[in-house]
Amino acid sequence: MTQGSTAGTAAPKGRIAARFAALKAQGKGALVPYLQAYDPDLETSRALLAGLPAAGADLVELGVPFTDPAADGPSIQRAGLRALKAGATLAGVLEMVRGFRAAEAEIPLVLMGYLNPILAYGAERFCADAAAAGVDGLIVVDMPPEEADELAPFATAQGLDLIRLIAPTTDDARLPFALSGSDGFVYHVSITGITGTRSAATEELRRNVGRIRAATTLPIGIGFGIRTPEQAADAVRVADAAVVGTALIDTLAATLDSEGRAGPDTVRKVLEHVRALADAVHTARMPA
Repeated sequence: MTQGSTAGTAAPKGRIAARFAALKAQGKGALVPYLQAYDPDLETSRALLAGLPAAGADLVELGVPFTDPAADGPSIQRAGLRALKAGATLAGVLEMVRGFRAAEAEIPLVLMGYLNPILAYGAERFCADAAAAGVDGLIVVDMPPEEADELAPFATAQGLDLIRLIAPTTDDARLPFALSGSDGFVYHVSITGITGTRSAATEELRRNVGRIRAATTLPIGIGFGIRTPEQAADAVRVADAAVVGTALIDTLAATLDSEGRAGPDTVRKVLEHVRALADAVHTARMPA
């Protein structure tokens, strides 16, 4: 696996590295849509997950529902509550991934969630089961580098990329430490605060992405503030990937009935939104 520091020179391995390498060769950025597993129910969530590759997703980020999602804004919190009500468990999410992998061998899939469910499952067992299911990487929102030893050795042993979150407040002195052991890509949290609350200015993004590029050879994805196709296109002109979550979950939520159940247009409307984002991302670097 490629290391997060500038010293890392290992050859690219795995689906994440291969996908970014292929997109770079094509002169394109990546779209990384985020959806919460089991939202609003298992059947609909499976259909959405299955439809993402054809809609233009380059990587898939699947949220693991948790009872205390401190980094998530109101929209994703509500999605998590719907998912938990629908019976979501960590084991169930891994079963979803197995189903996805049975039909889709190429698109990388990353699980995003919190450390507590992993520790309750057993970190070593979780990493083995995640790799066997077809997971490519992990984003653990509340695991700082100081606590990575609880998970990193087991992830590395199973070939899972451990993707680090880098905030605007991460200063130059801390960056090398924050990126140590990082794999896959770097997730730049473009704002301070929770998901879906505001968007960062382009100049602010350029400045922060430039600082991160000076500290790593890994691709950089921007998330936590991208809602529109235009913002997604701007993100990949600055970085390597646009991560979009809250906007997609808001689209999903708008299709639900008063009881929070999926409507006849839920899957179609979410995938149409993904397609619009993908079109913007994939043409963003083309000459005007």
